[in-house]
Amino acid sequence: MFMFDGWWGVVLKNVDTDMAMKLLFEQRADLRTETVTLDHALLRIISQTVYAKMPIPPFDRSPFDGYAFRAEDTVGASYDHPTILKIVEELPAGTLPKHEITAGLAAKILTGAPIPKGANTTIKYEDTEFSDQEVRIFSPIKPNTNLVYAGADVKADDVLALQGAVVSAPMISSFANQGFVGVDVYKKPMITVISTGTELCEIGQPLKAASIYNSNVHTICAYLDSFGAMPINGGCVPDESVVIAEKIKSALSVSDMVITTGGASVGDYDWAVTAMKELDAQILFWKTSLRPGGATLAAVVDGKIVLGLSGNPAAAVIGLLRIGMPYIKKLCGRADCFFQEIYLKLCEPVSKDSPKQRILRGTLEIEDAIAYFKESGSQGSETISSFDQCDLLGEIPMGSPPLPAGAIIKAYRM
Repeated sequence: MFMFDGWWGVVLKNVDTDMAMKLLFEQRADLRTETVTLDHALLRIISQTVYAKMPIPPFDRSPFDGYAFRAEDTVGASYDHPTILKIVEELPAGTLPKHEITAGLAAKILTGAPIPKGANTTIKYEDTEFSDQEVRIFSPIKPNTNLVYAGADVKADDVLALQGAVVSAPMISSFANQGFVGVDVYKKPMITVISTGTELCEIGQPLKAASIYNSNVHTICAYLDSFGAMPINGGCVPDESVVIAEKIKSALSVSDMVITTGGASVGDYDWAVTAMKELDAQILFWKTSLRPGGATLAAVVDGKIVLGLSGNPAAAVIGLLRIGMPYIKKLCGRADCFFQEIYLKLCEPVSKDSPKQRILRGTLEIEDAIAYFKESGSQGSETISSFDQCDLLGEIPMGSPPLPAGAIIKAYRM
């Protein structure tokens, strides 16, 4: 890392990856909340911890179809001398008992029905002989067995979801069990994604000579959606710093953050960098020790973050995941802002030196109870297909020599 005296004064350049992530993550994130119905709550982010207002189940109930009775009545029961109990009522699910169970009595009960007062156990139909008036039981039953007690699943005041949690299908089930109509969540931050490059052509249009389709904007938008943000496709703009600056300025007026791809490297055509001058931006850092993805820039414009990523597809995604993702998840209100770190053995050797921190795309492989990191395809900065089956990002420290198969590396679970 060194200080660069540029248009904006002294700027951090070639920043360590962790430092870049930290500088970005520490920036302010303004969070807003709203209430959504359960039908629209899946994958939203909980804005305040949710507690149970009642136990689940709310009453002691039967786990199966059978009979409820006093276990004490079955002491000494056998096939030769069965316990014979009089049936006083039938209890389908949703029916309140009318009779107290005393000595010699039983209630026919169906799954989910409340246990009548006095009963302390149940037995399945198929383990008895019965008629409309009585039931025969052929073995002793222990008291306080074969019952589902109130609060067996959830107790009153139990935590159903922590602030910052992503709403899952089981959470929605828990909310519905409590009778909640809706749940408080964070509003999705609006993030505009803009691709820079005169060579870009929008999909759906005829591809011109020497042009490529603007795939980056769709890729980055898809990742943002998966984080919990609301991406806005800002299209592409030509390589003109004033035009790029105007586009970013306009996007910031309706967005919480802007992400650009392309033009963040070093060269005569790195217009996203020079656009920061037009915007009078506060540069957090420019370029990192990451490879691929080192051509990453972060700046603050009008109190909002502009994140500039590489124009190479894989490099853009790695910069987004390794550096930008924690802040973006923070902007979404998520508690799980960082990747889980694990340590694995390399399946294949890394044949090159790593003068910069190298990020590998890979998958988790288990062989003979040992966890391995296996590369998921080409590792080129332009190769996006290797992300298709990728569930890990492997990290080779800066300054590492070639590594043999079996060497242990740190990896991040995606």
